[in-house]
This record gives sequence, C-alpha cells and structure tokens, in this order.
Amino acid sequence: MNEANLVSKIDDHDDAKSPLPEVWEATTLGAIARIEMGQSPPSDTYNNSGHGLPFFQGKAEFGGWYPEIRKYCSVPKKVAPAGAILISVRAPVGPTNLAPEECCIGRGLAAIEPIQGVDTYFLLYFFRAIEPALSTEGTGSTFSAINGEHLRNLKIQVPPYQEQRRIVAKIEELFSELDDSVANLETARARLQTYRKSLLKHAFEGRLTEQWRREHADELESADQLLERIREERQARYQQQLEEWKAQVAQWEAEGKPGKKPRKPAAMKAQKPIYFEDTSRLPELPRGWIWVRVGDLLLVPPHNGRSVKDRDGGFPVLRLTAMKEGGIDLGEFKFGDWEEEEAKDYIVSYGDFLVMRGNGSKHLVGSGGAVGSISRAVAFPDTMIRLRLVTSGVDPKFFGHVWNSRVIRNQIEAAARTTAGIYKINQQHIQNLIFPLPPLEEQKELGRLVEENANSVEPLENTVVTSIQREQVLRQSILKCAFEGRLETPA
Repeated sequence: MNEANLVSKIDDHDDAKSPLPEVWEATTLGAIARIEMGQSPPSDTYNNSGHGLPFFQGKAEFGGWYPEIRKYCSVPKKVAPAGAILISVRAPVGPTNLAPEECCIGRGLAAIEPIQGVDTYFLLYFFRAIEPALSTEGTGSTFSAINGEHLRNLKIQVPPYQEQRRIVAKIEELFSELDDSVANLETARARLQTYRKSLLKHAFEGRLTEQWRREHADELESADQLLERIREERQARYQQQLEEWKAQVAQWEAEGKPGKKPRKPAAMKAQKPIYFEDTSRLPELPRGWIWVRVGDLLLVPPHNGRSVKDRDGGFPVLRLTAMKEGGIDLGEFKFGDWEEEEAKDYIVSYGDFLVMRGNGSKHLVGSGGAVGSISRAVAFPDTMIRLRLVTSGVDPKFFGHVWNSRVIRNQIEAAARTTAGIYKINQQHIQNLIFPLPPLEEQKELGRLVEENANSVEPLENTVVTSIQREQVLRQSILKCAFEGRLETPA
C-alpha cells in the first residue's frame, strides 16, 4: 500500500487540534451509554461444560473483535448483553472487544451498551483511539485499574447519528486497506523466514558447501580424526585441571585445612553410542561428516548458572533477555548480590554457548546463543546452562547455526518436559542431542556462508518489521483524525 496516498486520505492538516464541527455535542460516556462493571462470581460456579453463560474475566481472553470462550458460569452476578462493548478495566486498562452473545463478566471487565442514537462501532473505535491515554490513567498500588465513576465521567464529543455511521464506514475503508497491506507484509516476512529455514536445512545437509568440499577434498581432516582430536584435547584439559586441583589441595593442607576442601574437577562421562535407529529420521550426511552427541563436543561438563538477588555495585550477571537470536548480548545484565570471587565459576568466556533451561513456550525452551567478544566480566544466571565447547575442533558460530536448525530443535522439543506450565530441559538432555559434525574448515566455511546469506536477508526483514509497525501508527492516526472531526467522509 502507498502510505503517502493513505495519509492524504486522512485529511491530516497539522498537529494543531482543529475545532470540532458545531453539530458535534460535548457530553460524557455516562450520558450516552449504560455501563455495567463486572463482578467475579464464586469459583464453584465456573465450568467447562457449557452450563450457563460464557464467562469472560479480562484482556487475556480478547481476540481481534471477540473474546475466546474458555469457560462458563452457572450463576452469573453481572451480565453483558450480546453486542455490548467489553473494556478491560484492570491492568492492562483500555483494550476492547465485543460481547459475542449474552455473557457473564468478571471484575476485570466492564460492559458498555450505547443508548439509541449512538452507534456501537463509533463508540468502540472511540475507545480504541483513546486506549494509549486510558492505559495510563489507572490507579492502584498492586495493579492499574479504573472504576465505574471514571468511565461515566469520561468526556466524549458525539456527532449526529448519520455522521457517526459515515465516520465508521471511512475508518473501516482505511483499515481494510491497511489490513491488505499488513497481510502482504506478513506474507513477505513468512517467505523470508522460510528462506532462512531452507538455508539452514541446505547447510546441514552439506548442499551449501558441496562445490567447496570437492575443491578441498584432499586438504580436509576427516570428521573421525577431528572427533578423536577433540577427545584427546578434552582429556589433556582434564589432566591439567587435576594437576591444578592437587596443587590447591596441597596448599589447603599446608595452611591447616581452612574452610572447605577444594572440589575435585568433574570428568566428562562417555556418551551413549549412536545407533542406526537414532539417526534413521535425520538427514543423510555428506561424505566426511559424522553424527556425534553434543556431549562429545564439550571441553568440560555442562554447568547450570546461579540465582542471585539484585544489589547495586555487585558483580554483574546476565538477564534472560541477554539471549538474542544472533547470540548473547553481554550488555543485558543486572548487578547481583555477590562478589567476583563467588562468581568465578559462572563467568562466561568467548565461545561459550548458553542455553535457556526453561520457558512457557515449547518452541523457545532450549534456545541458545554463543558468547562473542568479551567487553567486561559477567556471569550467567540459573535460567541458563553453559556449554563450553572444544573450540579448536568446533566452530562456535557453526555450532550456533546448527543449534537453531530443525535438526536440533526437533530433538529439544521431543526431550522437553513440562512442570506447572513451564517446559524444561536439563544437562543430560543436552548432552544426548545428536549433532552433525563436518571437518573444522568446512564448519568455518558453512558458518561464513550462512552468515553471509542471512545478512543479505536481515535488511529486508527489518524493512518488513518497520513497515508493519508503521501501519500500526497509521491506524492510531486515522482514529485520532476521526475523533477530532478531521476525517474526510462522504456526504
């Protein structure tokens, strides 16, 4: 849609508020509508069997126009008639829907029924126009809310009925154009996401590097050789840790054994063998690649983070919001109630891969990202699991790309367990995941190609997202003009 053409249709003169036409009448909501504040009935009158009236409690049940019926009430206290405007009066304050039929309303809602001569949709669009302002007017120490008096005293300018209908028709005409535009943008976004997925699929089926692999066939270390080298390096690392531990114990004993004895480092346990049935549903790998367990690629065992309270001036710890699609944002942290010495086992290093332990969405649990360049020392929280890769054998960028592919996502979602509505994965789940391992140089080439192609898509995705956001701003502009009497309508 051409936004310049749309804006011209809005009759947007300037930022100064034009005087309303003389035929518009200044009044209050209480003078033009019946208002019924909701009241929650006893919980033992709720049911899911359809007995009684549909029961709506608040914004959580709202859709675009009508709320979703999730439960019923056999003994309603407050009832809204079919077609009444339902408005959320408890946080969030302001969102609206229409009653699909006669229904029971809880204390999170109010029902507004216009009197004769006031169009329901005119009033509904009025509330959607003032929703941003109304959302800031709630009071309450626990949560934001507005009461019946607030609604009854709400000021509104009302034109004659036929003008109300013309305004509604014009709003819906312009919104229909916006809907078409947004649908096209969503289609474009879906295609870009499909491209990203197909890009990863091709990458981890070896199709992106097929020509490169032929050209470098004589130069590549086999995946079996690479895996053996990873094992040797991991064993050497463990031996180094043992020597350091023995020195710490000797010092501890020499000092009279103060405090706790230094903890012996944990050795990596052997992973379960991979059998044919484990990979029968996975893609066929290119020559020179091998399936391995994620645990086979780790330098040390996985490590859960630690929960710490907030304290100004304490040692920084990442927030869960640090986990971004492109990696870990080390700038997303809080100051924890601990010092660096206490946090030393949880400080992240370059190449560490952090995994989300739990989430209410099955599609997000197990999301992960690699730690890039370190600008400051920061620890990771108990909401994450740290994987420390053998980076001389596993490229962190390649690992991250594979982790975000369906090859790994399908396994994570199958392994996730739910408790109280939260999906979770643990260290053992992660170590058991089956991972495609190509030679190291091919990992780096794949990482480069995926990133190069993804970077070419990113500006397009950003443009689509910005355009969708702009459409939302235009909706509010249309409503603003409509209720300032500045929307050109047919005579």
